[in-house]
Amino acid sequence: MLNFFLFVVGFLILIKGADWLVIGSSCIAKKNNISDLVVGLTIVSMGTSMPELLVNILASSKDASEIAVGNILGSNIANILLILGITSFMYPIKVKQSTFNKEIPFSIVALLLVGLVANISFFDNQDNSITHLDGLFLIVFFGLFIAYIIGLAKTGRPDLLDEIPDAEMNNGKAALYIILGVIGLFFGGKWVVDGAIEIARLFQLSEAFIGLTIVAIGTSLPELVTSAMAAYRKNTDIAMANVIGSNIFNLLWVLGVSAIISPLNYQPSLNTDMVILLFASALILIGLKNGKPKNQIGKTTGILFLILYVAYLCFLIYRG
Repeated sequence: MLNFFLFVVGFLILIKGADWLVIGSSCIAKKNNISDLVVGLTIVSMGTSMPELLVNILASSKDASEIAVGNILGSNIANILLILGITSFMYPIKVKQSTFNKEIPFSIVALLLVGLVANISFFDNQDNSITHLDGLFLIVFFGLFIAYIIGLAKTGRPDLLDEIPDAEMNNGKAALYIILGVIGLFFGGKWVVDGAIEIARLFQLSEAFIGLTIVAIGTSLPELVTSAMAAYRKNTDIAMANVIGSNIFNLLWVLGVSAIISPLNYQPSLNTDMVILLFASALILIGLKNGKPKNQIGKTTGILFLILYVAYLCFLIYRG
């Protein structure tokens, strides 16, 4: 019972810790004349992926890499089918042409890269894994994505800066927020991973199943809150950018860093989830192209996404 309690509390602390870290770091950066552009591209963007990163690092250190990989694939599927589904149901999501032409295809390329490095050992008759070298390869491509985003911001994409916190506080209070955020991320992540491993053992479920479901949804809560608030404020381009950006961060940055720290075992069964994620990503492009008006995901497509996510969870339960 203690593990279950810490598992739930861990999620709450993990998410709040990421929020405190972003707020404190952003305030200190602004007070030291660091541009909003740098804050938006680094602290804020990576902040929403911090729960996934901490969970993955701790899972890898406990030799539970199935949770780590399942967490990323499950989070990305939840980002598309669950979060975009809820967001577009609340308010139609309008997307810039550049997002349709470049950023969404880039997320698909990132997924294909992960699929390549995860399965390339199959041709050598070795166990599938994402190695240190694979992690470095993913980080290099993540650097290319950051360079691309910087270029976009310089050519006039103010929406990239709209998520930056505007809280005002002195350096002491901001530093306290950072310290509390780091502590919250560490203990929250540790309790989530320990609880997930215990649940998997107790119910004789695979760690990959737990990573794809409970852990994935829990670590996606920051993206859900951000996208839902963006839809409420009718800043729907932020909602889409948040989801696509988070997916790219998860695939290239989080998996890359995790693999550099410790190689990640990759179960061939996860290829099914990778195909589902590829299908979900393609559905975004199809929904935008066929939307009325064009480049918009409406309520009907949102309902479809939610139905598909429920179907996916049922599939996971059947497979698990």
